[in-house]
Amino acid sequence: MIELRFHSRGGQGGVIAGKLLAVAIFKEGKFVQTFPTFGVERRGAPVMTFVRISDKPIRLRNQVYAPDHLVVLDPSLLQFFDVLQGLKEGGIILVNTEKDIPNSTFPIASVPWLSCRQNRHPP
Repeated sequence: MIELRFHSRGGQGGVIAGKLLAVAIFKEGKFVQTFPTFGVERRGAPVMTFVRISDKPIRLRNQVYAPDHLVVLDPSLLQFFDVLQGLKEGGIILVNTEKDIPNSTFPIASVPWLSCRQNRHPP
């Protein structure tokens, strides 16, 4: 089973990203599970979205505490929360930023999604 955890802020699209990934994987014939967790806060509050992918039915019904990979849509969350908590050895972190990320024991890929979107759809 592959487990992913998305870290974002309310309104940023982390929940939708998890759902889109889950639908795509489901259409490939895999078993998938996705759900978010957030408090009663409004737009801009931290949100986590969990995605599980497996060749077999998924019986777990809890948060992903030890993800294989992470997606961080808001790089400021790296400063305020331990988003790397529980990340398995060999895990990859995708971060939505053009800036360099401080050294980590995990591979980090900085992917400026907003720039990619703007370049893809010129005015």
